[in-house]
Amino acid sequence: MSRHHVFSGILQQAETTPPVPTAVVWPLSDVALKGACEAAEARVIEPVLIGPADRIARLAQAAHVNIAHCQVIDIAEEEAAAAAGVELCRAGKTRILMKGSLHTDTFMRAVMREGAGLRGHRRISHVFLFDVPSYPQMLMITDAAVNIAPTLMDKADIVQNAIDLAHVMKIAEPKVAILSAVETINPKIQSTIEAAALCKMAERGQITGGVLDGPLAFDTAVNLRSAEIKNVRSPVAGRADILVVPDLESGNMLAKQLEYLAGAEAAGIVLGARVPIVLTSRSDGPKARLASAAVAALLAEARKPEAVGASD
Repeated sequence: MSRHHVFSGILQQAETTPPVPTAVVWPLSDVALKGACEAAEARVIEPVLIGPADRIARLAQAAHVNIAHCQVIDIAEEEAAAAAGVELCRAGKTRILMKGSLHTDTFMRAVMREGAGLRGHRRISHVFLFDVPSYPQMLMITDAAVNIAPTLMDKADIVQNAIDLAHVMKIAEPKVAILSAVETINPKIQSTIEAAALCKMAERGQITGGVLDGPLAFDTAVNLRSAEIKNVRSPVAGRADILVVPDLESGNMLAKQLEYLAGAEAAGIVLGARVPIVLTSRSDGPKARLASAAVAALLAEARKPEAVGASD
């Protein structure tokens, strides 16, 4: 089946808005620097490159990347670069924070630092946005990168963050599948209990803006035939826009299987902070980084009326 060009649509949408000032922390790999510069060339972002200026310049020359129009902040250490990027966002000088080639732990530590970071009132969470060749629409997976073993209340924030992102992506009422190994409640499988609780929370207005169902196994969430065979009647089954995984391990495995075995393309974004955060893997190519920047730019534009220092 041919690719559905989900990311092309996102990029076209982002190109209709002004470039968003973006703090790019430690762009010291080919793909990190190229991704930021390609997003700048596409007029999606206006990058501020943070890291050792001499190394960035040498890398740009070797990679044949033009950084002449980029502001460069010369900082020699990863931790200090991450802190500087966070401070630029806190001060309103940049409206997106983008991870370069530094370790995620170092990057997120600066984001989460008490009193000096970018935490809002909601739990910070990550969403992968996938263009899967065999699936007829964009597929979002959360949380496969930030929250290791989220509690029920953490998951409520994770779900709400993803629903809010789906709205920005022009999905008016996203269908949210709460994943487990089975479709029935089993007290021995904690994720089935939490799935049922999340659905009841949605019924009571504690989670809004989407249609939730769960527990659902992966096959029933994305395949109508599977749902019919298992006699699962649901507005979500076989049509899910958002997959909510039980924990980081299962989500990370699912996301990487889609990318490496199913030929899916992925963008990654962190939600729940004061600004959108582009969090891609160090192995992600420029195209994934460009798509992630485009998603962040759309989020930043959607939040524009808000005060920069306001929580989500």
